[in-house]
Formats: sequence, structure tokens, C-alpha cells
Amino acid sequence: MTTALYEPPRPIPKGPIASLIRVMRQGDGDLLSLLPAQAYTMPIGNLGWSRRSIVIVNAPDLARTILTDPTDIYPKNDLMVGALEPLVGRSIFVSGGAEWRRQRRMIDPAFSHIRIGKAFAAMAAAVDDHEEQLARHARDGTAFSLDLAMSHLTADIITRTVFSTPLADGTAKEVYEAFAVFEKSVAHVEVRRLIFDPPFTKIPHHDHVLAACATIRRHIGDLVDKTLAAGGDGSADIAAMLATAKDEETGARFTRDELIDELGVFFLAGHETTASALTWAVFILATRGEHADRLRAEAGDGALGFEDVRRLAFARNVFKETLRLYPPITFIPRVAAETATIGGRRVKRGAMIMIAPWAIHRHHAYWENPHAFDPDRFSPEREGALTAGAYMPFGLGPRVCVGANFATVESALILARLFRRFDVEVLAPERVAPAARLTTRPREQIMVRVRERRRHAPDARATRCPASPPPPG
Repeated sequence: MTTALYEPPRPIPKGPIASLIRVMRQGDGDLLSLLPAQAYTMPIGNLGWSRRSIVIVNAPDLARTILTDPTDIYPKNDLMVGALEPLVGRSIFVSGGAEWRRQRRMIDPAFSHIRIGKAFAAMAAAVDDHEEQLARHARDGTAFSLDLAMSHLTADIITRTVFSTPLADGTAKEVYEAFAVFEKSVAHVEVRRLIFDPPFTKIPHHDHVLAACATIRRHIGDLVDKTLAAGGDGSADIAAMLATAKDEETGARFTRDELIDELGVFFLAGHETTASALTWAVFILATRGEHADRLRAEAGDGALGFEDVRRLAFARNVFKETLRLYPPITFIPRVAAETATIGGRRVKRGAMIMIAPWAIHRHHAYWENPHAFDPDRFSPEREGALTAGAYMPFGLGPRVCVGANFATVESALILARLFRRFDVEVLAPERVAPAARLTTRPREQIMVRVRERRRHAPDARATRCPASPPPPG
């Protein structure tokens, strides 16, 4: 049976001037509203008007050239670096050049520790606990924030993986609320300054933003201190491996502040981006019963071990299509460090180079029915026809997200486990709309209720035993 194509919520684009006026009038920092209608059809072009010049690059080959640039002509955008520094310092997420290469050399061994087979037990244990929380909501009939629930679950998974400890409810809520303050403020800074300020202007930060960053860093610092006090041997978890990592040239280790910087990136990138995608995936599945039923049929009733989850093709495609329509990193900004030419177009020094996965993933030249939710476009029969390079939810080039496989397995497990046990009811679905700040989130929190479909048998719980690691690569 053919399922009617469904277009989930999105902003309706306007012309360049109207888009600019809309953003300034809304005053909420939503960068999605800045994209004019032309952004979904042109390969490269100016994005409205700004003092520093903003060039949006949609052509996949040009985007790859910029993101794989070995000459550092297109480093991380100065606005983004300045906005993120209070939270992640000079971590690998914002650094460049020799500093980035040094950090990557020290961090790569810890990345290799995330073998999904080893991490799967931690994932399953966190989902076990989350299911019980949802079961209590079901018994009480209480409404709760889907955004907060997904953020808590993914934060719990990443702390169990990185620090070998679960995340306390109060801590998760405090981190989530602090991050929401920071995320919204970052967008406010960017919208105003990318339009009116000259290039390389220093970013000021308000006291409440600095306080939010201090809250997040304090919680991460507490976990770092426990790791340092334990004197890990480099094999216990990712935090221990980073704490004992040495620069191969100088023999120096990361300082405490550097560890907070780097582990802050692991924590935030490892949970916030996945929570964003899962929020949208759960919303779509809750409102489109035919997709939820397919997911349940695929998941079955038995235990979901690591190899079982790897075989959940439809769950994986739901996640991939959600990432296409709602890429967590909506924009990948770069800056022209010197005058350059992109696709025959001259760009001046200081120009902002905007690569927008949101726009590329919905570009009419690269996708059929670009705004429709169609997970089967990633099926083996159809995936080969997709435009090469037009799908980049995890970035491209040397900075591509190394946690892509981790996030995919994690999300397939979560979606399969939650939907086979619960029905999800979205309250006021007509109010749901996306907004892009630091990640692509709903403009307002999505409130939901859950109802238990059946009593779960004990042997249907995911195994807590580590599965065999996947083959290399």
C-alpha cells in the first residue's frame, strides 16, 4: 500500500527583504526564517543584505571543497567561535589549524573507544530506565515535554558512555535549562551581528549567558574531577582516556580546563544533536500512525540486542529521513580568511560562507518531493539515485562527526523500544513549528502524553550484555 506523502512543519519562505524583516520583527533568534525562497533553488548566491556579505553555498561539490579545504582559507566562522567560546573554550569544535590538529591527534584514540558493541549495554540500560519513567507518566496520565525527555535520555546515554555514570534527573534538567538559555542567546547574537557588524568584531556576552555556560561547565567539571581523582588507566571510559592522553610531540596532557572544553563538546554534541533529531522523529511517528506501525512490526516483541538493532532498516531510515528534514546542525558557517573565488564567484575577505544542510536537504534540484517525509528514499532500491553529497547531517571532510554510527544505532534502539511499548499523543500538534538556533528545535516545547500498549514481558527487555563489536570501519 502506498502511503500518502506527508510534509511535516516548516517555515514558508519569503523574499530576501521580507525574510530579513520577519527575523528582526520576531526577535527570537530563529535563523530558519532568514532563508528566502531562493535559498532552496540556487546553487550559490548572496543571502539577502548584510554589511559583511553572506554567501550561501548549496552545490554539493562546492560545499565539499569548502569543508575539506586543507589551506585554512575557510576556517570556522568568527561569529560562531566567539559565541561558543564561553561554553567550549578553545576545544576541537571551534579551533583550527595546528591547534585543531594537535587536539585531534590526542582525542582520536578516545574516539576509537566508542565501539558500539561496548557502548550498547550503556545505551540499553539508559533506555530501560527511561521506559520506566514513561510507564509512570502513562499510569498517571501526565503530560510532559518531549524535548526535555529526549534531552534527558540522550544525556544519560552519553554520560554513561563518556563518564561511566548515569545522569541524575536534577542535573539533567539544570543542564537542559542552562543550555536552552545559551542556545537562544547565541542565535540572537548571530542574527543581529551577521547583518550589521563588520567582520571579526569581538562578541560580547550577557551575564545570564555566562551564568548558563558556568552551570554547564560546573557539572562537567564535577565529572572530570571524579575521573582525575580515580587516576584512570586510560581504558575505563572516554573521559579516562582523554585524561591520560599525551601530545606525541611535547608529552603534555590536557589541563583540567582543556578536559572540560573537550568533554563539553562530547557531552553537548553527543546528546543535544541526537535529542533534536529524536524529538522530531517521535513527533512525526506519533502523528503518522502508518509509519509507527511499520516500525513496531519491524521491531517485534523479542529482546533487542546489538545485532538486532543493526537489522532495523526502517527504524534507521526513519532516523535518516528525520535528519534530512531537520538536520540538528542547521547551518555550517565558515569565513573567508582572504579574498577567494567559489564557483566562479569572488568573495571578499571576511565574507560569511554559509553552508546550510537545511537548505541543501530541501533543495529542489537534488531531492524529489524535498519537503515530504519519505523514509523509503533511503531504501536500497532508491538510495543509489540520490544526489551525491546532497546529504550531510553529520558534516563533511576531516571534521565529519565521528559519532554518526553511534547516533544511528542509539536512535534506532530508542525509537524501536519506545514505540513498540507506548502510543504517543501530541498535544496541540498544530502549534509545532521548527526554529534554528544552535540546533534545529521546535519553536515551543512539544507536550505529549503516552499510553502503554501492553505489559512488557521481562524477557523482551534489551540485553545488558555487551554484544560483539562491529567489524572495523
